Amino acid sequence: MELENVLITLAISLIIQLVFFLIAFSFKTDKLTDFTYGLTFILLGIYVLVNSKTFGAAKFILISMIIIWALRLMIYLFYRILAIKSDSRFDEIRGNLVRFLSFWVFQGISAWIIMLPSIVFLSFAEESTFKSLSVIGIFIWFMGLTIETVADIQKFRFKSDTSNKKKWISSGLWRYSRHPNYFGEILCWLGIYLYVLLILGQKYYWLGLSPIYIFILLRFVSGIPILERNYAKRFADNEKYFEYKNKTSMLFLLPPRN
Repeated sequence: MELENVLITLAISLIIQLVFFLIAFSFKTDKLTDFTYGLTFILLGIYVLVNSKTFGAAKFILISMIIIWALRLMIYLFYRILAIKSDSRFDEIRGNLVRFLSFWVFQGISAWIIMLPSIVFLSFAEESTFKSLSVIGIFIWFMGLTIETVADIQKFRFKSDTSNKKKWISSGLWRYSRHPNYFGEILCWLGIYLYVLLILGQKYYWLGLSPIYIFILLRFVSGIPILERNYAKRFADNEKYFEYKNKTSMLFLLPPRN
């Protein structure tokens, strides 16, 4: 059942992306991209849970963590895209069928990999017993969600102020990290992985692929590197920006360096 669900959920994730890709490509819109990303997690979780035919406390807690995280992301990003109208990430690929589709396929595969611990856990026909140590995972998830939410709100408010158009945010959580929202995101999925591992046992350590993957994705591929390059170009002649960059942690929340 576990392997079957793993393969089926990959197919479902890709089908979801294909359906919304066709709409987004037809109307040349960015309004569905991030919304679909969050929706994929919810649909995958619900599918596996319903298919397992068991619904106890441990599964209820896990599916709740997934849905709360996904809804927060969907609402925030949908509200943001309505405000900014378009996403600059897609300016060069929005009209290119192959490149735009490649992004959506990559998004579907990424959502599936990140969901692996949850897919395996929710697949069990027999309800797993909740263990007190799993509270550690819930706590880390909650801290990540809080950090990500606060960071997103702070940055959105900062960018909504027209007087900050040519500035970068260095207040609030952004004083301690140049990308605190990504740090929170990583913590969320690390927490979910630990929650699952502490209940299922050490033989499922390989599910650590999920938090490792999202760390690599955000730190080295599609998150931080793109933003860092954009900021370096935008503020190339601003010495104060590079002072902020040199004294502020890239990802982890740490006191500014002197």
